[in-house]
Amino acid sequence: MAVAGPAGPAGDALFEQAACGLLVTDADGLIIRANATFCAWLGFAAGELAGARRLQDLYTVGGRVFNQTHLTPLLQMQGSVAEVAVDLMHRDGHTLPVLLNIVRKPGEGTFLHHVSVVIVADRKKYERELLNTRAQLRELNETLSQADRNKDEFLATLAHELRNPLAPMQNVLQVLAQMNLGDPKVNWCREVLARQVAQMTHLVDDLLEVSRITEGKLELQFARVDLTEATQAAVEGARPLIQSAEHELTVTSPGLPIWLNADPTRVVQIIQNLLNNAAKYTPRGGKIHLSTETDGDSAVIRVRDNGIGIPATHLTRIFEKFSQVESARSRSQGGLGIGLSLVRALVDLHGGAVAAQSDGLGKGSEFTVRLPVAREPAPGAAPARREATEAPRKILVVDDSQDIVDSMAMLLTLRGHELCTANSGAAALEAAAKFRPEVIVLDIGLPDMDGYEVARRLRGEPWGAQIVLVALTGWGQKQDKEAAAAAGFDHHLTKPLGPNTLADILK
Repeated sequence: MAVAGPAGPAGDALFEQAACGLLVTDADGLIIRANATFCAWLGFAAGELAGARRLQDLYTVGGRVFNQTHLTPLLQMQGSVAEVAVDLMHRDGHTLPVLLNIVRKPGEGTFLHHVSVVIVADRKKYERELLNTRAQLRELNETLSQADRNKDEFLATLAHELRNPLAPMQNVLQVLAQMNLGDPKVNWCREVLARQVAQMTHLVDDLLEVSRITEGKLELQFARVDLTEATQAAVEGARPLIQSAEHELTVTSPGLPIWLNADPTRVVQIIQNLLNNAAKYTPRGGKIHLSTETDGDSAVIRVRDNGIGIPATHLTRIFEKFSQVESARSRSQGGLGIGLSLVRALVDLHGGAVAAQSDGLGKGSEFTVRLPVAREPAPGAAPARREATEAPRKILVVDDSQDIVDSMAMLLTLRGHELCTANSGAAALEAAAKFRPEVIVLDIGLPDMDGYEVARRLRGEPWGAQIVLVALTGWGQKQDKEAAAAAGFDHHLTKPLGPNTLADILK
């Protein structure tokens, strides 16, 4: 149906760029055409209203919807209706007062089109109000952004502070593991503590990873990864939680390796988080199945359980931060609602996809991860893996936490090393000059001078150039590692240390 108006490109340009809003509707008020000026007033793109909205959808009169009851009498009037005061409804919900003209176009006794001319009643007032509204929105957005940044900083600080008490606990557990305790009850207590410290460490790591990803500071370290080896490492990490709940875990994988070009640590983290999630939300004695396979150019990882399931309404939100199924809260074993959001973020960083499926509450869940496969490496013998064997070393341990110093000294002494300790930067420099250690395990946050300054001074001594400097800290982000390297550290470790972390350095 042709639209009345000047013909040709010039006429179209005049219609589109007119200073007033111009509309053409059919007899039912459906918008056939709206010029760019009118669309911009209401926050729409040019051409977006045509065929999609009716005139009565866009106006109010005295705060009421401008419906067909209001519109019909105006459209039935002869000629034109001048200066009817109405309010345009902007896309974001606020209103714009205008004066409306409706021109009726006759054609063979019937009215084929209705041309509406819209003029803003007080354009300057409207522009002032619009600018004020935009300023308020910017201010609100900045307030929300700052609150979000404060939250991320809090999470990072919390993770750091929790690492400090975890460090001596982990050290003591390693000491107990090397002792012949005899009493089965004491051994049981040690195993319980070991499981809970491992779970606490995992939660702290998740907090820190979420903070890094949110701030865009997490960088992947890509390498060739055998998915079978990553799966085995993830199973070992999740085994304490699975065994404590008496779950039955089955693992299936193809006979041939599946190679990924990925960050090996993050792949293990993805699988372990899915296993931990299954273990936490499956009633005691449940069944968990982990499988890996290839599908075209994708490696497919599936974790299935017969746990509490996920309602359909929650499936679209299960990967959001701090999201938990309401009925699962009483069953959660220390979950923060960030494990699955971390899985999605890490999978996205690898160019993969993750999905959840469940038939509903009480019917179990299945999580599927797809990651791009890499070409298989050239055939050849795999390099032999060497076990870490520690030669006796002279080691100086420096930390302002006496529990960390004492527990680490006890652990390293049991392993045959000669130990010296200090609790401040000045004491560390003095002890190093007298003891002449081969290795120094040095905390960064010391009371008198930070560990970076201590490292720089040690490297400035003739006898300090060959010392192996190990930074031990609760801060583990990229900038912390870069600062440690710049100060002269050879290694940067985060608290708490794993059982073989120092052994790998001391071998």
